[in-house]
Amino acid sequence: MVEEFYTTKVLPHSIKFYLPRTEGYMDVVKEIASKYRSMSLIEFDGYFEGKFEPEKYTRLEVHAEIMEVQQIIEYANKIRIKLKQNSIGLEVDNKLILVVKR
Repeated sequence: MVEEFYTTKVLPHSIKFYLPRTEGYMDVVKEIASKYRSMSLIEFDGYFEGKFEPEKYTRLEVHAEIMEVQQIIEYANKIRIKLKQNSIGLEVDNKLILVVKR
């Protein structure tokens, strides 16, 4: 009988960024990839901020073992500014958070 030894690791925290496909988008994706090392990307048409015409968005999802929610929100605000957006959405452990320009 052959036994295989393995370990498992559960990453309890999920972070999903909703990123518009605008100038600077790929820089944000590369930055997040280097920070978390793995992620999933799902592209979709978004109808945010009451707009009737769709825009291309990507949901970028990462998982983390340790997470500080306030730091994630501050990071999302930096992304919002970098992408020149009035608002940006993210989900932290399945709770939707909108970061909106004052």
